[in-house]
Amino acid sequence: MDPIEIQQTPVTEDDITLTEKAAIEVRRIKSENKIPDTHGLRLGVKGGGCSGLTYVLAFDEKSTERDIVLEKNGVTVFIDQKSMFYLSGTTLDFSDGLNGRGFVFNNPQATKSCGCGSSFGV
Repeated sequence: MDPIEIQQTPVTEDDITLTEKAAIEVRRIKSENKIPDTHGLRLGVKGGGCSGLTYVLAFDEKSTERDIVLEKNGVTVFIDQKSMFYLSGTTLDFSDGLNGRGFVFNNPQATKSCGCGSSFGV
């Protein structure tokens, strides 16, 4: 029996979108907290939350060898390959409207989400 070969689709810049509004907020947070410009924004997913998976946002000094590194609106974004599976097609936006202030994940793969928007399921 021949081994099964798994084909990975290459990641493109279009797989993740960071809106200009979100990029401005990322730069503001970095500036206010004196985070060096060399640090990237880590987008990720981890198990937990009311709907099964939780979004992760953090700043990392550098990427790992298994990270996907994207440049979005002047922000360097690090995403581990496992998280990319769940985040492909996602737009990260920032809202400062009447319903609250914070980052908003618009993920086309999420089939359910909690009321706060930080947890989702597929």
